[in-house]
Amino acid sequence: MLEVRNLQAWYGKSHILRGVDLDVGEGEIVSLLGRNGVGRSTTVKAIMGEVEPSGTIRFEGQDIAGLKSFQIAHRGIGHIPESRDIFPTLTVRQNLLLGQKHARRTSGRWTMDEMFRLFPNLAERADVPGGVLSGGEQQMLCICRTLMGDPRLIMVDEPTEGLAPMVVQQIRELLEEIARRGVAILLVEQKLTIAMRLSHRVYIMGHGQIVYEGTPDTIRKDESIRKEWLEV
Repeated sequence: MLEVRNLQAWYGKSHILRGVDLDVGEGEIVSLLGRNGVGRSTTVKAIMGEVEPSGTIRFEGQDIAGLKSFQIAHRGIGHIPESRDIFPTLTVRQNLLLGQKHARRTSGRWTMDEMFRLFPNLAERADVPGGVLSGGEQQMLCICRTLMGDPRLIMVDEPTEGLAPMVVQQIRELLEEIARRGVAILLVEQKLTIAMRLSHRVYIMGHGQIVYEGTPDTIRKDESIRKEWLEV
């Protein structure tokens, strides 16, 4: 579904991405791992058009490099940023409605009733402003709002950061459910155990490039890779 070749990106004069190559297939969960500052979040932002990219980015065979973020979203890619970026003064229900690409859509893989079924906490707080939700509830709301747009691929940046273990478990189960319904996932995750359990394939980044590609099993067996590129 997603093909990235020789992706380059800069912040001012700082050369952050130095030729990233990666692929995500239909229904796959692919994790992007690495230490902080190696360019994982920048990769996602460049794919989404939030950072100006250089290189080739193709989604379902169509070139999307250089498109505006809203155009990329309408092509079928959803982005769940680390900052969550919910609308704090709007209610949970209003935040979810804003996720719909077509205001009058009442059917599809993901509806508001389905979101409330998956997350009863959100149903109980449907008319509460998003800004008063807990961090875990805000993360759930952000994921659900993205799903309301019925994406075919989602990019999720650090979804479990700072959350309690029980909420982390809920997020993991939701990501598994999303993949079971045929939505591909590109996951940026700091917690190695979560990424290893969820992923079909794994990329490791270092110095703005992909330095390793493999399966969770190959990484578990290769202590040298973990020590060089993942462990602090």
